[in-house]
Amino acid sequence: MIGFILQSKPVLVGLHLGSAILGIDALLWLLGEMIGRSAHKGRILVSALLGVLGFAASWLIGGYYYIKFYGPVVKPIIKAGSAPWAHAIAMEAKEHIFLFILPLAVTILFVSLLDQQKLELAGLRKPLLILIGLTTAIALGLGLLGFIISSAARWGIITL
Repeated sequence: MIGFILQSKPVLVGLHLGSAILGIDALLWLLGEMIGRSAHKGRILVSALLGVLGFAASWLIGGYYYIKFYGPVVKPIIKAGSAPWAHAIAMEAKEHIFLFILPLAVTILFVSLLDQQKLELAGLRKPLLILIGLTTAIALGLGLLGFIISSAARWGIITL
C-alpha cells in the first residue's frame, strides 16, 4: 500500500519539490553559518549534508517521475496543449541545468568542511559564499521552470 502511494504522480511531484526545498533551505542555513563565521562544525556539517541529501533525493525522485510519468503521460499533453514551448524551452533547460545541482552541492559540502581560518588562508571564503548563493539561485530557477512546466501541463489538459 505504501509503495503504491509513493509511486503516485502527485505524491512523487510533492516529494520531488519537498526534497528540493529541503536542499535550498539547507544551503540558506549554511550561507548564514558561513556569513556569521560560525565555528560550530556540527551545524555546518548538518546544513551542508542536508543540502546534498535534499538535492540527491530530488534528483532521484525527479528522475523516476520523468521516466514513469513525464515522458509517457505529461509531455504529450504539454506538446498538444496551448504552450508546447514549455517542454521545448523550460523542460529542456531544466533537464540540463538539473545535472549541475548535485555536484555543486557536493563541492559545497567538501569546501565547507574546512574551518574558517583555513578558508580565509586559502582564499576560499568569498568563492564559497558565492557558490552557495549561486547554487541556491540555480535551484530556485529550476523551481520556476518546474512551475512553468506544471502550468503548461494543466493548460494542456484544459485545451484538449
